[in-house]
Amino acid sequence: MISVHSYESMGTFDGPGLRLVVFLQGCMFRCLYCANPDTLERTGGKLTSPEEILEMAVSQKAFFGKKGGITFSGGEPTLQAEELIPLFQQLKDNGIHICLDTNGSVWNEHVEKLLSLTDLVLLDIKQFNPDRHRKLTGCSNEQTLRTAAWLNAHNRPMWIRYVLVPGYSDFEKDIRDLGKQLGNYSSVQRIEILPYHKLGVHKYEAMGMEYQLKEVKENTPGQLASAQKLFEEYFTTVVTN
Repeated sequence: MISVHSYESMGTFDGPGLRLVVFLQGCMFRCLYCANPDTLERTGGKLTSPEEILEMAVSQKAFFGKKGGITFSGGEPTLQAEELIPLFQQLKDNGIHICLDTNGSVWNEHVEKLLSLTDLVLLDIKQFNPDRHRKLTGCSNEQTLRTAAWLNAHNRPMWIRYVLVPGYSDFEKDIRDLGKQLGNYSSVQRIEILPYHKLGVHKYEAMGMEYQLKEVKENTPGQLASAQKLFEEYFTTVVTN
């Protein structure tokens, strides 16, 4: 059984085309800006059979077109890699394109198998600088960067997703260092800059949690344009969502 938090039909922000997005429960990161704090704990999701998710995907396949498909997000999907492997195999048998949105910090034989079955990895790199990454997420980024290297070595397509948080992940040197290390990766198809937002603040209030970045202002157009220009020095395709 797979622990599911929620679904989004006809999603357009989590991979190419129209997609069924499956948000899974549980994450080891504690990102200060997390928009889905209700997905963090391993408990609380709805236990769902792989067959039920497969049926949903197949029923929506007509809407996916040539580019769309299914995206597994979270939370952190790789925490349930072993349970997802049979589902991914069935999805592939049904000709459904699979995206996996992951922070890349979990690694074991099941994750390796899961990534080999994934058509496109949306790799969330929160920060390149290790100290600032730990301050932002509470965790190390070492495995995330090793996962990026593995994907490149095994010719697995990936999009890099980077949330631009003022004062936390918008430092020019950090972005340049990321570009210098990953800019020559042939598997990186595009960079997605995700603007920092506060859309999840009401969830913190409802859960009795304190939102720790309430003083951080959302990005200005100039900040986003500057970041995009920086990334474009190292990567061919850079978009701001």
